[in-house]
Amino acid sequence: MDYLNHTTISRKQKHLKFEERVTIQLRLKEGYSAYRIAKELDRPINTVLNEIKRGTVPQIIQNKKVMVYLADSGDAIYKRNRKNCGPKFKRYTCSAFIEHICSEMTHQNWSIDAAVGFTKKVGKFNQSNTVCTKTMYNYIDLGLLKITNMDLPLKLRRSTKTKRIRHHKMKLGASISERPQSIESREEFGHWEIDTVRGLKSKDDKALLTITERQTRNTIIRLINSKTSDAVTKGLEEIKAHFGSKFSQVFKTITGDNGLEFAELSTLEKDSDTKLYFAHPYSSHERDTNERHNGLIKKFIPKGVAISNFDIETIASIEDWCNQLPRKMGV
Repeated sequence: MDYLNHTTISRKQKHLKFEERVTIQLRLKEGYSAYRIAKELDRPINTVLNEIKRGTVPQIIQNKKVMVYLADSGDAIYKRNRKNCGPKFKRYTCSAFIEHICSEMTHQNWSIDAAVGFTKKVGKFNQSNTVCTKTMYNYIDLGLLKITNMDLPLKLRRSTKTKRIRHHKMKLGASISERPQSIESREEFGHWEIDTVRGLKSKDDKALLTITERQTRNTIIRLINSKTSDAVTKGLEEIKAHFGSKFSQVFKTITGDNGLEFAELSTLEKDSDTKLYFAHPYSSHERDTNERHNGLIKKFIPKGVAISNFDIETIASIEDWCNQLPRKMGV
């Protein structure tokens, strides 16, 4: 069978072969310069110079000590260096750091990334005695820690399905595509995302109204009587009364979805300078900041648990935990 592509020609940016080292040894004996040898091998001049330096060893010739390049010596040193290269296994050398991260995750209920990032930020350990977030996940997958993937509900919940925008769903107001592009940069305070969280799929159960600010990631959680437009409107009116005349300065824009509970959301524009926008249908990723915080709330109130079982003080403590959680501030 004939192949159009073959691999017999040496590719650039690959390590030298033993045959090339033999050629270097022979050409040096013939008096070739390193530049001429590099041209013959089609290799960068620095590659040949480094190889000559690596494989040059002392030899006794006619009772005199001379420095000679030997292909065998160069190849032996190369193989020895290859054994020592690559990342080192730091599970035990960094055991204090790893145990601290596991403790933070257990007692603070933080994610791996939050615990690693915060610990490194405060400088509790030397950089050489730490591992990165990806390494911690690798150790968990290998079963080297007390924490398992079952202790990481967000990782198990994460969906790999591609997002797509569906059409033919009602629109309650101005589309998010009309929202100023400057809001995407998160450089200005006052742009919020709104949503509701349910525990039981029951009309008798209460719900949570969540509003998250895009720049600071601070969130406001309010316990409302139900997931209806009347309950949402009442919750917003309470927030508006709390901020008083500064409401429009704090809430410059609010972005929600097209759920029925937000059917009366646009009425805020009549009584304030706050602008309302609505994401595209079935596009929760357009309100990623708020969706992320809703996921944090589910650590305390998972699906299937009645929100009516939680009082205002408990909801306030969950809000406080979310706002104090260390996290990356990616744009």
